[in-house]
Formats: sequence, structure tokens, C-alpha cells
Amino acid sequence: MTDSPELARRAATWAGHSLDDDRVARLTAYANWLVAEAIPAGGLGPREAERVWGRHIADSLAFSVGWGNHPEEILDVGTGVGLPGIPLAILWPDTAVTVLDRGGRRIRLLMRAVRVLGLENVRVAQGDVFDVADEWHGLTFRGSVRAPEAVGVAARLLGVPGIAVLGLSRRLEPPPRAPELIGVAEALSMEARMVGVDPEILDGPAWLLIMRLGV
Repeated sequence: MTDSPELARRAATWAGHSLDDDRVARLTAYANWLVAEAIPAGGLGPREAERVWGRHIADSLAFSVGWGNHPEEILDVGTGVGLPGIPLAILWPDTAVTVLDRGGRRIRLLMRAVRVLGLENVRVAQGDVFDVADEWHGLTFRGSVRAPEAVGVAARLLGVPGIAVLGLSRRLEPPPRAPELIGVAEALSMEARMVGVDPEILDGPAWLLIMRLGV
């Protein structure tokens, strides 16, 4: 499968959303920035340039399956170089996206990306999610926090109504701990379900945990 913007279109369509030409152009600018600046700075591995669309941008857009309509706000926990927060902000320009990370170098990269891409709906924040105390109506976690801890963070931070999407795995088989995680989420008063992304949509399979509170 060729790594190209077509993967982003497929992922958005699979999730129930659409990308117009302007959004694709912005995503392309972000992909170019990842290759030109984020990878040389160590924000992604040196081999990721060959699969930046399928492994990173389309994968990020798959997180939008958690929402039927664009959410009012999203806190992207442990965003790294803006994944999935920046692709979601491009998909939903009316959503206020806060990209949170602890690393100072990554924060500088994020501020540069937001400036270069002209993303007025993105705010860059430095800190640890375990120090966050305010409520959020949307949360995303893409491998930044261990899954059991992410479920606990979602239960603590989600307002009503609230939705959190957690990236579980990119392996072929369903994550064996998924039933346990769903049980923990339900014990914490959230509805939870696992969603598998068709391998033909991305550059391979993906598994997401969607948690809802009062939705």
C-alpha cells in the first residue's frame, strides 16, 4: 500500500468524517513538517518518513471514530509531535485542541508546528497529565500513558458528556487485555468498547478503546 494522502481520506471516511481539499493540503503540510523537522529533531524515528501517512496521520484520524460530530474540545495527552492532536485539529477546525506533553524539546517543536501550519484552534501546553485537575469533554491517548492508567485518567478528567479514545495496539490480534480494560472502565462508571480498524484502511491493523461518560 502506497504511503500517501489517500490513506488519510480512507481513515476519515471509515471514521464517519470527510476531508476536503483544503484539509488534505494542511495535512500534507504537516506531513512535510514531520519529515523535514520533527524526524531530524528526534520527534519520530528516522525510518518513519517512509510511512508518515499510514502509521501516523491516518492512524491519528482514526481516533475521530469516537465522535459522531466534532467535539467542543480535546485534550491530547502525551502528544509528542502532535499526534493525534494536530491531525484532529485539521479535521475539525472548530474544535479547541490542547496538545499536552512533558518534554521541553517536544514543546518547542509543537509551537513551531502550530505556527508554521497556522493552526488557530491548537494550544500547546507543557505538563504531566497526572497534574491536570480540570474537566475535559474530549480526551485522546496515543501510546503516551499505559492503558490501565489512561482508563483511570479518563475517569478522573472526563466531564459529562465526555468521550475518550485510547490507542491500544497496532498488532494483528486483538489486545488480550481489552476485556479487562473495558471492565475497569465500566467499574468507573464509563461505557467502553473496543473498535478494530480494518488493516486496509491504514498500513496495518489498529485497535482503539472508546470510553464514554454520560453520552
